[in-house]
Amino acid sequence: MEIIANNKKAYHNFFISNCVEAGISLEGCEVKSVRLGGVSILDSYVVCKGGQLYLKNAYIKPYEKANVFKVKERRDRKLLLHKSEILKFEREVKEKGFSIVPTKLYINDNGLVKVEIGLAKGKKLYDKRQTLKDKQAKRDIERFSKR
Repeated sequence: MEIIANNKKAYHNFFISNCVEAGISLEGCEVKSVRLGGVSILDSYVVCKGGQLYLKNAYIKPYEKANVFKVKERRDRKLLLHKSEILKFEREVKEKGFSIVPTKLYINDNGLVKVEIGLAKGKKLYDKRQTLKDKQAKRDIERFSKR
């Protein structure tokens, strides 16, 4: 598994739970651009429309060597999941106020581009501060234990 893009901002701003691997529908030379690392999922999110999940605002850089078939960089891309998983995500978003965010984009062992999405609940400012304190404490403990 080769990780192409991580969404560290999502883990800072949200409590992430129930992560699922989803396929992503790409067109033209987008796959080649993803393999070269020309992708960003920092400000992207997932919406439910018509019984389908779509990845919005994900940036995939246009492939430079493509001549005719070029697509928009920030177009909506369909996520490929089983119907039961889509219904479960839709229910959680409507009933409990969760959001769906992508956490990482990677190429699996079969050479397919996959995106990991998770249910996200927003963090308050004090939760973010507590997370930073915990990270710093872990770093300090590791640094002192190496000595």
